[in-house]
Amino acid sequence: MAGVALRVRGVMLPDDEVRELWLVGDRVSTEPVPGAETVLDGGFILPGLVDAHCHIGIAAGGAPITSLEQAKELAAMDRDAGVLAIRDAGSPYPYPQLDDDPDVPRLARAGRHVAPIKRYLRDIGLEVAAGEVAAAVAAQAAAGNGWVKLVGDWIDRDAGDLAPAWDADTLAGAVRAAHEAGVRMTTHTFAEEAVAVLVRAGIDCVEHGTGLSVDVIDEMARRGTALVPTMTNVATFTGIAAKAQEKFPTYAAHMRALQERFPAVVRAAVEAGVPVYVGTDAGGGITHGLAAEEMLRLHEQAGMAALDVLAAGSWGARRWLGFPGLEPGGLADLVGYDRDPRAELGVLREPSRIILRGRVIR
Repeated sequence: MAGVALRVRGVMLPDDEVRELWLVGDRVSTEPVPGAETVLDGGFILPGLVDAHCHIGIAAGGAPITSLEQAKELAAMDRDAGVLAIRDAGSPYPYPQLDDDPDVPRLARAGRHVAPIKRYLRDIGLEVAAGEVAAAVAAQAAAGNGWVKLVGDWIDRDAGDLAPAWDADTLAGAVRAAHEAGVRMTTHTFAEEAVAVLVRAGIDCVEHGTGLSVDVIDEMARRGTALVPTMTNVATFTGIAAKAQEKFPTYAAHMRALQERFPAVVRAAVEAGVPVYVGTDAGGGITHGLAAEEMLRLHEQAGMAALDVLAAGSWGARRWLGFPGLEPGGLADLVGYDRDPRAELGVLREPSRIILRGRVIR
């Protein structure tokens, strides 16, 4: 339907009003367009869903992808589930050519993870010593399109437990380097120590955040630091701990404890006013296309209200990433549902219409 103006009508969320919109190319208009083709009439309409922690540069099993086609195939799995904007939170394979690809969701990209030497997933991160972190952050900021990803902590096999990737001054310097490069920084953190340092240093976002304390949550709320909890990822901690039990029992116990308390951590963050967004950590061991399942976890496990969950996975997350929603001049990305997702979040698994960049996907 390229080049054809499209008309959609339905209950627009979050406004909760029956409205008509016209999609002219890649933009939204509220002005009628004669001859527009009606492609949706009735039901409930959301701005396209968001997976704010996704990796289309990592293949199933954890190896880096090796081609643009692989990236497109993984992105299509998300797109066909209604995810029309992705923040790739670290990719070992560069794919800037896909930023404007009509078949690919909107992309907010980090470069490679900046990681400690021999303390991260093999072949995924750019592994550097403390003295090289700031320069690596600047280089990876240039490789992305607005984000850079730092590995804040990981298992230290000598200590037998999670530990910060580098010293506190290096972590704080990494945040400064990102901001001096004009990008936002996010961090992988599971444990307690590094996340506290990074939040107080002014990092823009925390991924996972299982080690967050009440004090650090309050600081995040004060600063407006975002949290992407990736509850889908945290559900895998049981298996991680089981594999590590014999060789690293302290680490295994720590991971179990972090997993057990995590729903309460997310609940506390929501109650404190921390901006929370939907992210699955798809890529490697987690299948793409699970944003709806992550939204259900936020509601059922962390007690997040349905409307807040929808904001976290749709219009709020899009605004945060810089992808305007269904407003005049906004981007022509939307998902239609036959039933009201506010009353039944499970309907998010069953989009009746998906439109990306003004083109009907289904």
